[in-house]
Amino acid sequence: MARRKAAGPLAAPPPGAPPASGLARLAPMQRRSRERFERILACAAEIIAEKGSEAFRMSDVVERSGIAFGSLYQYFPDKAAIVGTLAERYNAVGRGCVARDLATMKTMRDLHPALCRITDSYYEMFMREPVMRDIWQATQADRALQRLDAEDTAFLAGLLADAVRRVAPDLPAAALATFAALTMTLIAAAVRHAITLPPMQARRSLDQFKAMLPHDLAKLT
Repeated sequence: MARRKAAGPLAAPPPGAPPASGLARLAPMQRRSRERFERILACAAEIIAEKGSEAFRMSDVVERSGIAFGSLYQYFPDKAAIVGTLAERYNAVGRGCVARDLATMKTMRDLHPALCRITDSYYEMFMREPVMRDIWQATQADRALQRLDAEDTAFLAGLLADAVRRVAPDLPAAALATFAALTMTLIAAAVRHAITLPPMQARRSLDQFKAMLPHDLAKLT
């Protein structure tokens, strides 16, 4: 029995654009190959949402997609490659949300509201796309995939540091970098804790967390 309804697949790259590679063995360029690539990922996302990342098998993708093992392995050497590709795509969505929320920062007074919006956006994204929870769990369980999570956190920290630097250019670079890395790590941890809780309890937890987020960076000067 399915655990929950699968989330809709992420949008495929536009024609002519290279697909998100993740840990895929081959980045297809021909239309037919791209369609097969996207079908594999869509079916994999459905299966992971239904069964969870641990029970997900390459044979499940073959059965659901109708794509032969040989063609599947042409693109993805193992299920970690599929999970990694999906993780990169969802990471790209998250980066877009963070960039959007940080774009509203015009002065240091905007810091706290921006961090709160990032927190809420991440939580809403996880709730809107339940398969993300399983994909994240899978990246934590696989040492090779942990690198993707670390790289994503570093990228988001860079976005935050750049946004703060625009409104407070005199902040020490090293202190700002540390602040940004810690803040994005804490936001991710708070959201990933919240998604394990019932909705009302999750909201209370996030509200308390947001109250703890900084309103200014006076201590960094």
